[in-house]
Amino acid sequence: MRIHFPILIAALFLAMSPMMFAQQAAKSACDRACLENYVDRYMDAMLANEVSPALFSRDCKFTENGVRLPLGSEGLWFGMSGKGTYKFYIPDMEAQQVAFLGTAREGAANKQGQGTPVAIALRLKIANGLITEAEQLVVRPETNLMGGGGSSFGSTAVNIEKMGSPHGIYAEVIPEAERPSREEMIKTANYYFTGMQKNDGKGYYPFTDDCHRIENGMPSTNVPLKEGEKRPDPKTAKMYSANWGCKEQFESGLLNFVTRIRDRRFVAVDRERGIVFAFGFFDHDSINWTWQLAELFKVEKGKIRRIEAVFHRCPYGMNSGWSTYEQGISDSMQIIY
Repeated sequence: MRIHFPILIAALFLAMSPMMFAQQAAKSACDRACLENYVDRYMDAMLANEVSPALFSRDCKFTENGVRLPLGSEGLWFGMSGKGTYKFYIPDMEAQQVAFLGTAREGAANKQGQGTPVAIALRLKIANGLITEAEQLVVRPETNLMGGGGSSFGSTAVNIEKMGSPHGIYAEVIPEAERPSREEMIKTANYYFTGMQKNDGKGYYPFTDDCHRIENGMPSTNVPLKEGEKRPDPKTAKMYSANWGCKEQFESGLLNFVTRIRDRRFVAVDRERGIVFAFGFFDHDSINWTWQLAELFKVEKGKIRRIEAVFHRCPYGMNSGWSTYEQGISDSMQIIY
C-alpha cells in the first residue's frame, strides 16, 4: 500500500488545527492583571496625550459623554493634567473588555498644584493586543445635576476620593461553584433598572437585606437620621427617603421621578468577584431632562448587595454613541461583547 505523505501531512494538520488555534487563543487572552494594566496604560497615554500604535488599533473608536471624537487631543485627552486616587477595575475575561471607575485631574493647576478633580467611568475593548474601542463618561464638577444653581452632590470626584478605595465587599471572591453565568448576572442587575422604571412597588426586587447604594460618591440609601429626625414610614410616606434601604425604596413605589431607563448597555462582568458594570440613561420626561450614567452592581447568590453609580446631566434623549436610534430609545438590555 502506498502512503501519500503530502496528503497524510495535510490531514494531520487539519486535525490538529482546531487544537492549535484554541491553544493560541487561550495564550493570547488577557487575564485580570493584563486587562487592568490596559486601563493604567490608557490613563498614562491620555495624560501624555500620546496615541501610540503599540497600544491602540488604527481604527480605534473613541467616545466621551456619548459623543464620538477623534482619539487624542480632544475631551479629557486634551486637558488631563494628572491621575486621581480612586481606582476601581472591573475586568471581563470572557468578553476581553475592562471597565473602570476612577478619578483624574483636568486643566491648569490650582494653588495646591493640582488640576480640577473629575470622575471617569471607562470601558476598553481589547483585541489582538490592542485597544480597539474606548468609551468614557467624564463627570466634571461644573455639571449642573439638579437643574438649579449648583449640584446637591458637590464634586463627584472629590466625594469619590473621600471614600478612599472601593468597599471591601467588592473584592470578596465568589466560590467558583456558586458563580452564575455572565448572562445570569446581567439579568439580575437589570432587575434594578426594570424595577425602578416600572415603579409600582410590586415588582421583583432582588436585594440583600444589607444592600447599599452610592451615587456620585454619596450614600443614597441607609443614611443615618439626624438628631431629632423621625424615620419616614415607607408604607405611608409621600416621598421616597434616603434613610430607607434598597428594597424599601423600591417597594414604596415612590421612585416616579424616573420615567424611562434606556440604552442599557452591560459592558463588563467580573464573575470571580460578582460585579456587573453598565452604562445607561435615566429620562425624566416631565422636566425634559436626562441623566447619563455608569453603574455597577455587586451580585451574590442572585441578589444585589451593593451599587455604585456616577452620572451627570446630558441633553434629553441622547444616546451612548454606540447604539442605533432604536437601541438607544429602548429599555431592553444590551449585552456587549
